Amino acid sequence: MSVLVNKDSKIIVQGFTGTEGTFHAGQMIEYGTKVVGGVTPGKGGTTHLDRPVFNTVADAVKQTGADVSIIFVPPAFAADAIMEAAQAGIKLIVAITEGIPTKDMIQVRDYLRDKEARLVGPNCPGVITAGECKVGIMPGFVFQKGRIGIVSKSGTLTYEAADQVVKAGAGISTAIGIGGDPIIGTTTKEAVELFMNDPETDGIIMIGEIGRNLQAEAARWIKNNSKNPVVGFIAGQTAPPGRRMGHAGAIVGGADDTAAAKMKIMAECGIHVVASPAEIGETMVRVLSKVSA
Repeated sequence: MSVLVNKDSKIIVQGFTGTEGTFHAGQMIEYGTKVVGGVTPGKGGTTHLDRPVFNTVADAVKQTGADVSIIFVPPAFAADAIMEAAQAGIKLIVAITEGIPTKDMIQVRDYLRDKEARLVGPNCPGVITAGECKVGIMPGFVFQKGRIGIVSKSGTLTYEAADQVVKAGAGISTAIGIGGDPIIGTTTKEAVELFMNDPETDGIIMIGEIGRNLQAEAARWIKNNSKNPVVGFIAGQTAPPGRRMGHAGAIVGGADDTAAAKMKIMAECGIHVVASPAEIGETMVRVLSKVSA
């Protein structure tokens, strides 16, 4: 079993023939991901990267059986692309696009409530099941197969954590970059639940940042439902109140939004909290060794 994607997932790329779509689709194909086609309105009937191009997601799903879509569509059109994918029956939608207007994402959130589709992102690096399937922009060579899951608000720290885990002698089951915007699809808690229920994941790394209560919500769920050990890190420990730090969603709006407050809640809920990102991998491997001893 794997989380969200595996070697049998059939992926289409929305924005397939654009610069970003072309580059990252090529990287995904090179990794071994089963990219079965792409969508660019007006270019249906052509081929790109030796894959068919369709005018609509519905056409792509009908002809390829695709169940996953990755979106490289400009911000002004990305919300429509997400909703089109959900309407066409895509089960997992990974929105890489950064800068989608908040009002558009409110519409997307409301639209997806009665759909079976799961959204990851937007403004995220994507999802990778190590050695099987990469649906995103992460450097695939960093992710070696193993039994540690990663859920992260930060793309860069996702790669760093994976690299540390591998260098410490372990590996990654799946990594999920949930996205840094104020309104996202899959939350930290939801991603943690997926990992807790995955028999091929023995430990979880949870990386958050200042702003919102995603990690606190996940921590409280972990306290009551934990099956596997969790190592946590919060970025933005020196951020001043009211100032955005990097991601649009990374802004301290209240006392519970600070890194210190989140780290305290996480520790109280049994999560192994580290103060520095340099400690993530070694701590995870050490905690797992104690559990299995």
